[in-house]
Amino acid sequence: MKKNQKVALFCIFFTLSWGKAQNNSVTPSTQKLKEIILSSSRLETPLTQNSKTVQVITADQIRQTGVTHLIDLLQQVSGVDIKRRGAGATQADLSIRGGTFDQTLLLIDGVKLDDAQTGHHTLNFLPPPQMVERIEIIKGPAARVYGQNAFTGAINIVTKTETPKSITLDLQHGNYDQTNGSVFLGNTKEKTSILGFMSKNTSDGYRHNTDYDHNQYFIKSIFNRHKMPIDMIATYVGRKFGANGFYASPSAMDQYEETQASLISLSQRHSLENWIFKPKVYWRRGQDMYEYIRNRPEIYRNLHITHKVGGALDVTVASDRGITGVGVDISRVSIRSNNLGNRSRKIINFFLEHRFYFFNNSVDITPGITANYFSDFGTHSYPGLDLGWQINTKLRLYANTGATFRIPTFTDLFYSDKTTLGNDNLKPEEANTQEIGIRFSKARVTAYLAYFSRKSKNLIDFVKNSNDASIPFRAENIQQVNTNGIDLELMHYIFFNTLTHQFKINYSYLENNLVNNGYNFSRYTINNDLKHHLVGSYNWPITQNLNTYFVYKYVERTSGDAYTVVDASARWTVASFEISLYFNNIFNIDYWESNLVPMPKGNGLLGLRYSF
Repeated sequence: MKKNQKVALFCIFFTLSWGKAQNNSVTPSTQKLKEIILSSSRLETPLTQNSKTVQVITADQIRQTGVTHLIDLLQQVSGVDIKRRGAGATQADLSIRGGTFDQTLLLIDGVKLDDAQTGHHTLNFLPPPQMVERIEIIKGPAARVYGQNAFTGAINIVTKTETPKSITLDLQHGNYDQTNGSVFLGNTKEKTSILGFMSKNTSDGYRHNTDYDHNQYFIKSIFNRHKMPIDMIATYVGRKFGANGFYASPSAMDQYEETQASLISLSQRHSLENWIFKPKVYWRRGQDMYEYIRNRPEIYRNLHITHKVGGALDVTVASDRGITGVGVDISRVSIRSNNLGNRSRKIINFFLEHRFYFFNNSVDITPGITANYFSDFGTHSYPGLDLGWQINTKLRLYANTGATFRIPTFTDLFYSDKTTLGNDNLKPEEANTQEIGIRFSKARVTAYLAYFSRKSKNLIDFVKNSNDASIPFRAENIQQVNTNGIDLELMHYIFFNTLTHQFKINYSYLENNLVNNGYNFSRYTINNDLKHHLVGSYNWPITQNLNTYFVYKYVERTSGDAYTVVDASARWTVASFEISLYFNNIFNIDYWESNLVPMPKGNGLLGLRYSF
């Protein structure tokens, strides 16, 4: 009953706010939303002409939410499952449309950040919100565009390229002695631009052994801006945290972990008549140190250090026959580990796709294929096809089909401890996915509805048949999982005088049917997917200088667990100062997202920002 009352109160609040804004709104005839060109696509198509389910979050929308970490922002996207362990950005797993954390690819400016050790640490590379221009969330298979690990989706984070000369200081403090401090600086000149960020976030923890100490540094610089610009990224994230119940079992209360994530990349975009060339080189480093008993490494300790060094070249050419995109990506991944051993893998990816136009460009067909070589798994190829029908300037019908895959990580293959065993006889995961959707776009309203179906085989999971704790989970290729679901989103802009309100609701439904599994207990694939995921948000600017933002999140998992969480934030700008409030879980809901780790009760942050 209490739960229903809370939901009803929140819906009433939305209705009253919506009605008030509508009654006082005016319709400016000249206001239009800026067209977004998706850099996540090799063909750089506009969002409104894309034939996949893609959601975009802009820098303005990120600022409206008031989030301190992009993890909190991604939790506001239905179908994107962020399973956090603890407060803030300490540790979290990312998955899309019922996949696992190893089946979703994260990119920064098109640089792939997959980890040969494990996808557990993918989100360690997230840049700070202040550095982000937009986030492109691709739902559905993206292996044809990126290669492996884009099994169920991909997230490409596009960082800012320029900013006025400025320095911004941020300080936040809140429950559990959370203290966040950061410095952002930017300067754009005729030939160069530079953006820099550094932060330190600490907390005593919201329960035993959940304290943390995070450090982050991020630099983005562009040289030779007006001729052949070269983009450089250099970033480092270091985290130290108590990991109460994070991994082995909820009873393992004294676990401890330290992680490091580093990236250096150089990239370029050069246009020559109808040709576009995009070369890049990159180096990615990850480090993970885990202790089963904190400060007792002699009992059990793992240390893994991974490297990925690579280069890529994408080429696009437009002609009377359409647009052709071709690319090659060559990399080497390696690991040094006291548990997994010293291992390496060489990877070559080749991509080819072409977009044909018919009937005065109202219909487009884009076939494509990726071919891959792995030094330890041989050669594979995966085709796909996108279809689009631009019914009119506002309405687009689209469909796509494609094959996708994932090569086992070194953890899948070789990990060994008392509770977990790898399996060096694993096969690559494979799937075939189909999707059909419709998208509506105009100045005040955007919406889409999509249905998808995925048939997966040889999915890798750690499974066993007995609940006996002495029997370890072992990595196996389970037989087959059939997945069906829907995604929908509605976004409405309400213009009131000089203020713009934004109401958004997005929902996803997912059903997984496991075929001939033969195992009773699973760590990842079989249990705990998002069955129903409903997110409603309302950006409510009260005045030009005072903005509020509310988020309602309802989650029901396939295991039957369900919860509702409401967050709220407010920002008040006075001259060069900004005062902010951010509240999480304002109704003190008991819930967990991963591995039975209880999430914090209601908590908040009070912040002060000064820019000069």
